[in-house]
Amino acid sequence: MFEDESGAILNMSMEQNAFVSYCIPCHDTVNTLEFCPYDCGSSLLAIGTNSRVSIYCCRFLHTEEGEDESFQEDFDFKLLLDIQNGCPVRSLTWSPLSSYQSCEQQDTVRIAAAGSDNRIKIFTTIFDATTDAQVLEGHSDFINSLAYSPENGDILASTGDDYTCRLWGNDCSQQACFQLTAPGMSVCIHEKEPGKVMVAQKNGIIKIFSLDLQHQISSCDSGISPLMGIDWCKSDEDIIGAVAGTEWMVFQLSRSSQPLERRQAHVDGVRDIKWCKCNPSLLATSGRPGRQIKVFSTKHYQIPLNTSLKVSYGMSWHAELPILGVGGDWKVHLYYIEPAKPQI
Repeated sequence: MFEDESGAILNMSMEQNAFVSYCIPCHDTVNTLEFCPYDCGSSLLAIGTNSRVSIYCCRFLHTEEGEDESFQEDFDFKLLLDIQNGCPVRSLTWSPLSSYQSCEQQDTVRIAAAGSDNRIKIFTTIFDATTDAQVLEGHSDFINSLAYSPENGDILASTGDDYTCRLWGNDCSQQACFQLTAPGMSVCIHEKEPGKVMVAQKNGIIKIFSLDLQHQISSCDSGISPLMGIDWCKSDEDIIGAVAGTEWMVFQLSRSSQPLERRQAHVDGVRDIKWCKCNPSLLATSGRPGRQIKVFSTKHYQIPLNTSLKVSYGMSWHAELPILGVGGDWKVHLYYIEPAKPQI
């Protein structure tokens, strides 16, 4: 058991040796959250609520015992920054310019937040200094997803219910606008494919655009709608995951525009998908009934995590550890997914 600075108890539980869970108390219901995906800021966690963006530092002590990795039951977190947003936060993405070692080192954090007012705000701060906010306007409807170019952060992509995917430059100007044939649900840019942007349309089509040519270069078809989300496998730019209807599916871009694998995920509909960043065989989905969270393995049919929460919004994997963060009712749930033990 652990306590934060206010004395609140942090939850920790073990369930069938499948995972360890922790909770971070929050001031409001969590709408979205994102671990910083870059090594220099991997301890950072951004949480978007109905009024602000909160930046936390999360420390997990990870050791090795013999040949088997183990997870020490030591976890600490600290609230670094609260940024008022003026409206509910619906999507977050980290700039690769973000880094953090300690507040004393004058590290810089840059994060983009999409709000319910259909605007994007880019917050840049040096700890112990003022926070600068830049506002991007152009979307005429709900913004569903944001993604920075992970190479140098010079491009920010956004997509939403106005049937567009928009590209923004460092000067906050709109660089391009791709017209879609359905609402855009997710947008991704891969570090090994910096010249491409991938967009999931709600009608089941996944489109890939060239940033240089500024037009569509390929597409995939899930064959099911509504298509609710996609995610690009961090370790393999040829592999993407998607969720549509009640299923999750995997595409190999170089082989086929149709799914190579598909499995049932949630019987009443699936909402989101996230690849584990440090283990390419793990992926997480959320859906119904209820607020169900599952972690699947592409190597076997065991389900390392299957749980339901009273409230759940947003999911994000830690950059270096198999830890899944899930937004909840006045808290963030963190699940450490233990590696599967070999069958004897």
